[in-house]
Amino acid sequence: MILALTGSSVDGPLYRDVVDLARHSPGRLDGIVTLWSTYGLAVFALLMVVGWWRARRVDATAGMTALTVPVAVLVAFGADAGLKLLVREDRPCRGLPFRTLEACPAPGDWSFPSNHTAIAAAAAVALFFVSRRLGLLACGFAVAMAASRVWVGVHYPHDVLVGALVGGLVAFLVMTVLQRWPRGLAGRLAATRLRPLLMS
Repeated sequence: MILALTGSSVDGPLYRDVVDLARHSPGRLDGIVTLWSTYGLAVFALLMVVGWWRARRVDATAGMTALTVPVAVLVAFGADAGLKLLVREDRPCRGLPFRTLEACPAPGDWSFPSNHTAIAAAAAVALFFVSRRLGLLACGFAVAMAASRVWVGVHYPHDVLVGALVGGLVAFLVMTVLQRWPRGLAGRLAATRLRPLLMS
């Protein structure tokens, strides 16, 4: 069953306040936020690579855990995208008469929940399983990503909030499940040609 959600009735006034603040902010700030909103997900990919590289120096089990992080992020993205197709909420920039920093996505590119935020939150939660320090760093970046998506006008606040919840929860569940591999599996795999992927 396809649901219909009018986002402006949930937190439209807050969205208007944020977009209005962005419109009256210095151009340099808006430029930085827009750049982050568009390309910031690359930072999470870089953090995943750093986490994997460092984990390889610990042992095969740590390396294997680091390799599951992208899997958790992909599953979280899939769950978020499925929910997006179910709800089919129009972008706020389509229904509200506001000029936004970022061009409004095409019709059918639904708003709820935010894919960018779900990916960022999933990466942050999954990275906690690899490194507490990287996880905390990624959490800060995830908050910045969520805020930027509202700032540039392509999401309501509830879009990014639910995106973060979906991404974070799914990543936690996937990482928890994937770590229940048979005892000694990482060591056995490290004795094969997969060794460079698991440990240095």
